[in-house]
Amino acid sequence: MIKIRKSGERGFADHGWLKSHHSFSFADYYDPRHMGWGNLRVINEDRIAPGAGFGTHGHRDMEIISYVLEGELAHQDSMGNVVAIPPGDVQRMSAGSGVQHSEFNHAQGQTTHFLQIWIEPDQRGVAPSYEQKSVPAVEKRGRLRLIAARQPDAGTVTIHADARVYAGLIDGAQQARLPLNSARKAYVHVVRGALHVNGQALAAGDAALLADEAAIALDHGRDAEVLVFDLAP
Repeated sequence: MIKIRKSGERGFADHGWLKSHHSFSFADYYDPRHMGWGNLRVINEDRIAPGAGFGTHGHRDMEIISYVLEGELAHQDSMGNVVAIPPGDVQRMSAGSGVQHSEFNHAQGQTTHFLQIWIEPDQRGVAPSYEQKSVPAVEKRGRLRLIAARQPDAGTVTIHADARVYAGLIDGAQQARLPLNSARKAYVHVVRGALHVNGQALAAGDAALLADEAAIALDHGRDAEVLVFDLAP
C-alpha cells in the first residue's frame, strides 16, 4: 500500500518571522487523519527569518532531529550545548526526562530553511543528550545514506527509537533501492527537486506513506533530495 500526500495538503502557519508546513498535526494545525505514521510524529518544514527564532522552550520523551537545508540554525540548550548547525549536518536531541532549548537564525539577510523531525522513543525518561554529525553530499549522491538509527553505523546519530532514517540525492539516471520488512511502515519525504517513488511521481514537499511493501525504489530524479524513514508499525 502506498498513499501519496501532496505538499499543498500539509498544514501551514505563517507567523511573519516563521513560515511552517506541517506534515502531521502540530500546534494549531489538527487533522485526525494525519497524527503521525508509525512512530514518526512530526515533520515540520520551517523557514526562519533573519534575526528571529524559537525562544527557550521545553521537551520531554521525544527524539528530535534537525536537518538544515539553507542558512544556519543556532542551537542552545540546558545541557550546555551552544552550537551552529549548517547544511549537511544532522542534529539529534533526545529530550528524555526533560530539556530546555532555543533555536535562532542569527544571520542577517538570509533565511534559515530546515526540517524538524520528531520520532517517538521506545525508552522514556532517559537522560537528555545531544549529538551532531556532518554527512557530506558525496555520501548521499545516488544512494540512501543512513543518518540516524537506534544501533547506528559510523557517521550516524543515535536515536532511542525503533527507526532508521536515510538521506539521498537522486538525479538523472541514478537509482536507489531500500529493502523493507513488509510488517513495518515506511515514509518518504521529498525535501527538494522531484523523483519517482515506486513508480509514482513526487515533487518537493510531497510524501509517500508505505505499508506492506517489500522495498522502496527511487529513480527519475531531477535534482532530488529525499529523506526515507523505516518505522515501527
